[in-house]
Amino acid sequence: MPTGLKQTSSIVAIGFESLETAPNTFNERSVDLNLSPLDREVFVVLAINLDPYSPDAVAGTDTAVSSSLTTTSQTAVVELDNSNCLAHGSRVIRAAGFVDGGVGFASVGSEAPPATLDYIGIIATNDFFIQVKGQGNLAAKAVNGKMYGYRAQATADIYAALVQSEVLSA
Repeated sequence: MPTGLKQTSSIVAIGFESLETAPNTFNERSVDLNLSPLDREVFVVLAINLDPYSPDAVAGTDTAVSSSLTTTSQTAVVELDNSNCLAHGSRVIRAAGFVDGGVGFASVGSEAPPATLDYIGIIATNDFFIQVKGQGNLAAKAVNGKMYGYRAQATADIYAALVQSEVLSA
């Protein structure tokens, strides 16, 4: 348990999905955690599992589906080097120069944190965000997944620091 936080719920799993409105079009979905700012409530993230849809196998064309989960709204799918990104996942088919559908690859961040970590992130504002974008696909793609964690109450100084850090890094 992080210092300055008191766990107020058991571990919960929150399912989510973000679907492109058209093929190869960025989409972001906001998921409300219903946190109580008056009670200085935060969500402590223990693990995230992102499952982007498989890209289309198009002869001679590289295709991909990329996704991310962040604590703030984004204008594109971001990767783990972004301070607000808690998870990133992608699936790619490399087919450029081939007459067939190519070879598929999957790339995901660690779905479970190393055993030495108490948590992988803390969400202090009410929402988290799921981004998805395809490349070279014939049909719209999506990502779905689960985030595991628990609600906690923060001390006043810790809560203020967490909210300020999250909002200023947006």
